[in-house]
Amino acid sequence: PAQEEHREDPESETREGEGIEECSRAAVKDDPESKAEREPEASQKPVRRHRDMHCKVSLLDDTVFECVVEKHAKGQDLLKRVCEHLNLLEEDYFGLAIWDNATSKTWLDSAKEIKKQVRGVPWNFTFNVKFYPPDPAQLTEDITRYYLCLQLRQDIVAGRLPCSFATLALLGSYTVQSELGDYDPELHGVEYVTDFKLAPNQTRELEEKVMELHKSYR
Repeated sequence: PAQEEHREDPESETREGEGIEECSRAAVKDDPESKAEREPEASQKPVRRHRDMHCKVSLLDDTVFECVVEKHAKGQDLLKRVCEHLNLLEEDYFGLAIWDNATSKTWLDSAKEIKKQVRGVPWNFTFNVKFYPPDPAQLTEDITRYYLCLQLRQDIVAGRLPCSFATLALLGSYTVQSELGDYDPELHGVEYVTDFKLAPNQTRELEEKVMELHKSYR
């Protein structure tokens, strides 16, 4: 008998192809690796950026230096910024202080992070002399001597550094000389020293002695 000729049904092939394609799409949809590729970043935690902190430093010349440091900056980082601002090279004599109250201060540790030493914001500090040289002649920079003198004046006026009458008068005359230059009767009035704060309890007697010494400088 003659063999029956096998004919392929084109519609059947189409249905089979569609079925395979649907199975493939379903497999891809359910594949966890494929799902992860479609959602690469959605489930990841956002990267935290470091917060910059604003610092205010009161300087010895009554000005204020402001800058921004990274949140995890150390004390030495801020001190370096201040010294660069002041063109100060001999920075070992100086430090930054945190004031708990008007009479109590804590030195900022240069080796530790600032945020671990201060409470709250803003970050306020003062720039002060931390160590006085045993011999001022050891200093090589005039700017260093200048800031040491400013610190001495602050300590004397605030009463933190007790001085005799003679010492107060002598230091006061140096202060007036540095600010006004040589005495000039046409420029300076009778009570020109009263504009200067030279001692915690400044008296007329002290001012007269300061003027007497100042007039002798030529």
